[in-house]
Amino acid sequence: MQKQKGFSLIELLIVVAIILIIAAIAIPNLLRARMAANESSAVSSLRTINTAEVSYQSAYPATGYSATLLALGPGGATCSGATAANACLIDYTLSLATDSASAKSGYYFTYTLATGGTGYTNDGEPKQLNQTGVRAFCSNEDGVIHANPTASGPVTTNATCAAWATLQ
Repeated sequence: MQKQKGFSLIELLIVVAIILIIAAIAIPNLLRARMAANESSAVSSLRTINTAEVSYQSAYPATGYSATLLALGPGGATCSGATAANACLIDYTLSLATDSASAKSGYYFTYTLATGGTGYTNDGEPKQLNQTGVRAFCSNEDGVIHANPTASGPVTTNATCAAWATLQ
């Protein structure tokens, strides 16, 4: 009788089954970790925008707060000189992340200037709910970041933002 070389079909099926079980456990955890990273990036982006707005208001006191999120950015891939229209205070990617097509780290941002330019509301929404994030975030000129666990659409007023839970 010759000595058998290689693995039997049963042994190979057992190995494949074990790999599939490990993948079934690991993949949902990986997706949850990615959503948590996206949410963390969105909160960081809101903090960056708040800091940029304070700098913008200091640099251009006659203007007040910026009219759009794009005005805080460089206006192009690189900054060629700061102006009120392109202040170079945030990166190009963040300044363009105003709709789901150009989202940054799975979130897009809605920026609303208050009447008279005396305040603003900034909102971060997941590009795809339950895939890129599960919560929405908002902030205004007070710098406090609020979270909404239902991510129910863009916030355009300070009162709506203030009604959400304060992020801890």
